[in-house]
Amino acid sequence: MRSDRITKGINAAPQRALLRALGLTDAEIGKPLIGIVSSQNEIVPGHMNIDKIVEAVKQGVALAGGVPIVFPAIAVCDGIAMGHEGMKYSLVTRELIADSTEAMATAHPFDGLVMVPNCDKNVPGLLMAAARLNIPSIFVSGGPMLAGHIKGEMVSYSNVSEAVSRYRVGEIGDAELKEYEEHTCPTCGSCSGMFTANSMNCLTEVLGMGLPGNGTCPAVYSERLRLAKEAGMQVVRLVEKDLKPRDIMTRAAFKNAETVDMALGCSTNSMLHLPAIAHECGITLDLAGANAISDQTPNLCHLAPAGNHYIEQLHEAGGIPAVMHELNKLGLLDTSLMTCTGKTVAENIEGHEILDTEVIRPIDNPYSKTGGIAVLKGNLAPDGCVVKRSAVAPEMMNHKGAARVFDCEEDALNAIYEGNIHPGEVVVIRYEGPKGGPGMREMLNPTSAIMGSGLGGSVALITDGRFSGATRGAAIGHVSPEAAVGGNIALIEEGDEIEIDIPANLIQVLISDEELERRRAAWKPRAPRITHGYLARYAKQVTSGATGAVLE
Repeated sequence: MRSDRITKGINAAPQRALLRALGLTDAEIGKPLIGIVSSQNEIVPGHMNIDKIVEAVKQGVALAGGVPIVFPAIAVCDGIAMGHEGMKYSLVTRELIADSTEAMATAHPFDGLVMVPNCDKNVPGLLMAAARLNIPSIFVSGGPMLAGHIKGEMVSYSNVSEAVSRYRVGEIGDAELKEYEEHTCPTCGSCSGMFTANSMNCLTEVLGMGLPGNGTCPAVYSERLRLAKEAGMQVVRLVEKDLKPRDIMTRAAFKNAETVDMALGCSTNSMLHLPAIAHECGITLDLAGANAISDQTPNLCHLAPAGNHYIEQLHEAGGIPAVMHELNKLGLLDTSLMTCTGKTVAENIEGHEILDTEVIRPIDNPYSKTGGIAVLKGNLAPDGCVVKRSAVAPEMMNHKGAARVFDCEEDALNAIYEGNIHPGEVVVIRYEGPKGGPGMREMLNPTSAIMGSGLGGSVALITDGRFSGATRGAAIGHVSPEAAVGGNIALIEEGDEIEIDIPANLIQVLISDEELERRRAAWKPRAPRITHGYLARYAKQVTSGATGAVLE
């Protein structure tokens, strides 16, 4: 075992002395040492309950004959960080989480790891660390929040975001806004729609790194505690079998994940995180390849913000095993793959029929015949950009309009709030990419402002930044190359006509190649917005959003 280097032999006496200082006995020092990576903190609603999950994991590890030892990982709440400088620090924490976990688990050679994440960058960051370390590992998240209720309707965080604009335009008053504030986020857990956190927790299941139910079982259910105990017991078995993350997260497993991503209509951020996790496994995921998967994958779920269903309903409808069982009827999944259960995908999903055919549509009655995410290309985004197709209104699937150009999120948001954006236009927000932001901020506030102002059926938004999973509408992000490196989005001028054709996977600015080159010759790089600290180092090392914004 890996821990033998600190527990066995004469030379390990100093390390054993320090283990005894932790209170470990001879009986414990001779057993598998299992690191539990706890993302618990008291500022993120999705993480405030993780101490209880960790205690359950510890019990499971001990029940199976292992020794649980907890160490921390950080986590940012994107919702709290939204709309100010803090959002620049969201995506960048993914690398900090991966790096710090690598450091802790290498300095202290655990035999296995249980990762306990929940929110947006925390889940992919720990998946990256698991791939990098490649020691037996399993994931159990903190679980999703229950939906809120207002006037008999289920609601979530995205509703309160849009309510701000509805208030500004006079559609609702003080009392209604207060009601949204008080009732949209009623419990602990990751926000209740198919936003980024829940997308990545569900895809962790599909990748084979989390037990069935991990992506959908609500945070407040006792079932979640039982799942945590099972994960603790299972990691000891994984150590005994020496079944490692890179044995599980194969190229075929990533294709399964992309397929289920399309069926669920996950957050566009999955198109950043899956390539980054694959990169740590030594696998290159081609962003454009997502369209080929989307073309053959029916969209079976319309969860918030695309529709009116929530993660708790997906769980009751059969969860991810039911979605995978249904997709497998079309032969879209490789079910021979091994998973952290110690069983194959086929064994995990056997007999898991859909229990609610409105929440999970059958393959002969999908919401659409193609998947929930599309990658667009054209002269505006030669390396691609991403849209959550399942959350776009039919009338916006094809759109042509004049560009309204802004060099930061704040300027665009002010223009929307002041009524300076008009039907038919295309809002362009640039210099918000991985390097330009730096940190590739989420643009939930501008998209919510567009929807809340009643412009969702007539105005598109394009950015080299990214979007919250709570975003809906014709919101197109990850434009690559980004403006900061001279991508064509930097060359767009006010009033340029932009054409968006989502069914054709096309996005272009309607000017000639000669005009683009003339503008390129006149373009000059902008001075960095931030010149010191972690963000300055990140900006120098980060790659394109098209490759997952990994660090060089």
